[in-house]
Amino acid sequence: MELRTLKTFILVAELHSFSQAAQRLGYSQSTVSFQIKQLETELGVHLFERIHHDVLLTDEGRKVLQYAHRIDQLRQDLDASLTEGGHVTGRITLTMAASLEPLFFGPLYAEFRRQYPGISLKVLTSDVQGMLRQLNRNTTDLIFALENHIHNTSYVTLDEVRVPVSFIAGARHPLARRETLTLADLVRYPFFLTEKGMSYRALLEEQMAVRSLEINPVLETGETEHIVRLVSQGLGLSCLPEYAFRAALKRGDVMRLPVENFHLDVWLQFLRHRDKWLSPALEQVIEYGKKVARLV
Repeated sequence: MELRTLKTFILVAELHSFSQAAQRLGYSQSTVSFQIKQLETELGVHLFERIHHDVLLTDEGRKVLQYAHRIDQLRQDLDASLTEGGHVTGRITLTMAASLEPLFFGPLYAEFRRQYPGISLKVLTSDVQGMLRQLNRNTTDLIFALENHIHNTSYVTLDEVRVPVSFIAGARHPLARRETLTLADLVRYPFFLTEKGMSYRALLEEQMAVRSLEINPVLETGETEHIVRLVSQGLGLSCLPEYAFRAALKRGDVMRLPVENFHLDVWLQFLRHRDKWLSPALEQVIEYGKKVARLV
């Protein structure tokens, strides 16, 4: 069994494509197919099956992938011990809601970077269903999901934190000094909201629909920093998880709106797939992610 064959196998499993793996490796597709067939013959198992246009791992293939990751990590550890004095190295992919990025790369990141200079991160953004698909396909290592509790034995919950969600207005907005408000009072004003598909946006729309109300936002964006800035300028209202506007609230730029009979919480859930091989680099990113989750 050759290391290059295992590397090819891992890449096909991650990309769900022989052709994309060949392109990434600089091989012909026939070379990739030959290497996978050679590995299947050597192990005596069928590693992949084609479903529609996807190349998916068989049950045996998932078992082999776990060991392939471990072997690949041992190779990386060996390289690191020979070239970098044993420092933890690796490339980790994370997927999260866009609103969490400023928190993840906030004040704690500088210390993490100093401590683990050999770890590189790739960050993707997606809605929750997209995150779970990526976990299942092993195209991401970890996810930070904002959602109701996700109960699935395929995933390991590394941490979870309750996140309150509130309506906000700029400090000088006409509604900012009101002692009590109803949802009907709010819908007369422009709204800036996160994109459809984000969990708290969907839960907000459910509560509005129960009351036969609807918000038609003038702007939809995943960048909550932009939303908070526009709200602080008095241009409209929003409904956001509190960590997204905490700094603006502390400065006095925005105010929480006291809306009667409205309560909305989501959960920040930090997850990995149960079959994911925990490399030293991944273990350190997990520990860092737990610290970030506590900032929410």
